This record gives sequence, structure tokens and C-alpha cells, in this order.
Amino acid sequence: MQRLTNQHILQLTLCAIALAAASFAHADEPAQASGGWQLNGQLTYTDQYHPSFAAPYGGPNSLTSSSVNEETADITLFAGHRLWDGGEFWFNPEIDQGRGLSDTLGVAGFPSGEAYKIGANAPYLRIPRAFVRQVFNFGGNENAAQQVDAAPNQLPETVAADNLTLTIGKFSVVDIFDANSYAHDPRSDFLNWSLIDGGAFDYAADAWGFTNGIALEWNTGDWSARTGLFQMSEVPNAKVAGYHFHNFMSVAELERRHKWGDHPGKIKLTVYANRADMGSYADALALAQATGGKPDTSLVRNTSTSAGFVLNLEQEVADNVGIFARASARNGGYEAYEFSDIDRSVSAGVSLQGALWGRAQDKLGLGVAVNALSGDAQRYFAAGGMGILIGDGKLDYAHEQIAEAFYSFKLMKQVSLAADYQRIVNPAYNQDRGPVNVYALRLHAEY
Repeated sequence: MQRLTNQHILQLTLCAIALAAASFAHADEPAQASGGWQLNGQLTYTDQYHPSFAAPYGGPNSLTSSSVNEETADITLFAGHRLWDGGEFWFNPEIDQGRGLSDTLGVAGFPSGEAYKIGANAPYLRIPRAFVRQVFNFGGNENAAQQVDAAPNQLPETVAADNLTLTIGKFSVVDIFDANSYAHDPRSDFLNWSLIDGGAFDYAADAWGFTNGIALEWNTGDWSARTGLFQMSEVPNAKVAGYHFHNFMSVAELERRHKWGDHPGKIKLTVYANRADMGSYADALALAQATGGKPDTSLVRNTSTSAGFVLNLEQEVADNVGIFARASARNGGYEAYEFSDIDRSVSAGVSLQGALWGRAQDKLGLGVAVNALSGDAQRYFAAGGMGILIGDGKLDYAHEQIAEAFYSFKLMKQVSLAADYQRIVNPAYNQDRGPVNVYALRLHAEY
């Protein structure tokens, strides 16, 4: 790993010592405390670096072309309490610290899911989740009842084959929607935003990825159906303040589980619609032409609806071998509101468990993603417009292409260290800049 300062090395060492101690202390203890509470915790430290790359120009939202090293760290407590039969309350206080590369700007498929849109060098406390979950069991095939094990944000329980789950409070849309067993968790698998989620899934969220909302999930046999209503921020890419639903996202998902021989798989279709004050790229361009300025969607916002979808596939193809793929698209006539400046995206990859080479707890992942902009968005950014993450001042358009590989080493029962490499061609859809090589180390522990 290049450009690691002494401060970074010290931080990484202290994290490793603290997590090792916590892991040993809790290795043989259930994650259960007195009074009906369950306590789990996690710590993730990620250090990411890219060397200098070719860039004849840049803009306010560009990835810095000189070499850059940034780190992020987060410590989370998952505190859960059984309220009554089928009812749970969860509260997740978290301490965050650090920044993404170039203040989380310059690449639409940003290379670290552990980096938020707001960063700080000093640690700060926030509450990403505080919610109530209620499971209503309706019976069904008694032989199909499932024992759910204890896990972070999950109390142990037996769930009937037919059940309805209600979740209400503050949490992340992607806690429930667009999940994938092989590519969804930046703390344990891929890091790139357009691999861990559908790239064009412009889901309601604050700058850290969380919001207030309500979700319902119906499970029966091999099928699940989900729907939800979530609060969007007052203006694009901002903090979610107070409680309101005048800017909102509605979302629905249908999931079909199946087996290919003895190997399980899932296919999901997620559709969503965002209703909020958002700007049209065409209107912003027209205003700029009339005034002689640069296009700015914030000047032409009005109440509008933008919709999109994600098609999500996961399939175990052999013991310890799984593949995944996503395709997503959204209405590219309006500015991206919450997630990233991606109008169409496809991604795919493979996940290999270390049992294949005698390291049962290790994991290897290989993935690729291709992101694209609509024609209106291309013209907007070429004229100097700015988006959520991108804006080089001008644009020589080409699809953004990303390849990622990681290897996660299990250091001990509850601590892993991952090495990650990404190759980003045409960052921010600009073939005048890059390609960029991004290297990362990620230390993760949980108990």
C-alpha cells in the first residue's frame, strides 16, 4: 500500500489491537446481554489510495489528478430489544471519521462504499438507524418454517413460511431492497458503489445513505413482495431534516427464489418513483443559453416525478462459487437526486469462498460495472454543469468502466483484512481523464 503516513499506520495498528481484544473477549460468548437486549458491534477501517493520472483539465467536482490517500473508519453498536412477540426495536449509534478520495467526488461509480458524501477528519457521532420491526406469522407449510439466527439488527426467532414484516423508523432503503448475497456490503465484499447497489437506483437517503420510512415485506413459499415509502431530502444530496413526506420515494420489489440443481438463486425486480423538486437537464441548458451562463439544475427545479428500476440476479453455480448481475436505469431527463449521477448501469461478477483452496473463511471477489448518462445529461455536463458527484467543467463523453477485485483474509474468528484493487476507465464519463488505479486495505471486525 503506497502513501500510508505514520498516522495512518498508527491508526490501523490501534484498530487491529482493539478489535483483536474485543474478538477474543467475545469469541465464545453469545451476543446477548441482560434484560432482553442483544448487543453486537463492528469496526471497519479503510485506507484508499490512487496514484497520479493523466488529466489535462478538471472542474469543481473532479477527482484530483495528483496522488491522493484517504482513510475512513466507523464503529457501530447494534443494540436490539425484544418488545413483544415478533416485535423488535433496534438502535445503531455510530462514530464515523475520515473522507472519501477527493471529498467523495469525481467518479459516478465511487470507489468506496465506506466513504460518505460528508466527511470529517475528527470523529463524530451519528444515529444511522433507529427502527421497530414487527413480524406477523401466518403459518403455511410447517415444514418450511425458518429459524433465523441472531445477527446485527436481527434477534433470533422462528419465522413461519407465510409471514408479513413491517419495518418503520430510520434505516436505509437498501437494508431491505436490492440486496444481493455476493455484492451488497462494503464492509465485507466489494467497495464500488455501482457494484454493491444498482448504479441507477436513486434511492431516498441523506448524505450517509439513511432516511425515515416504512416498509412491508410479504413472504410465502418461493416468493417475496416488498413495498415502501421513504422520505427524501429537502433538496438533492442534502441532509434529511425533520419528518415530512412532501418529497418522497415509493418503491416496490418482487423476488423469486429458485434452485439450479442443488444450488440456490434469486432474481429480483425493483421499481421506484421519486416525487420531489428536481431540475430538468433540458430546462437548465435552455436557461443557460438564454442567460449566457453555465447550466445549473438548482435554478429550474419544480415538483416532478422520476422513475427507475433495478433487475438483480444472484446464483450459486457450484459449492463455494456464486455469480451476480444487476441492470438498472432511471429517467435520465432529470438530475439525480440522492445517490449518484448514473442513468443506466450494468454490473456482474463472481464470488469465491476460500474452501476451494483450503482457506474456508477467506473470500475472493471479481466484478465489473459499466455506467452511462442519458443524452440530456451528457449535454448538461459537457456545458459545464455540476451533479451530485461529477462535473469536470467540460466532457468528452464515454461510458464509465470499472473493474474491481478483492481478497479478504480471515485473520481470526471475527477479524478480516481485505486487499482491494479497482481500475476506473473514463472517470465521470470523461475519456480525457484517467484511467485511474485505486488501491485499498480494509480491516473489519465484528462481534
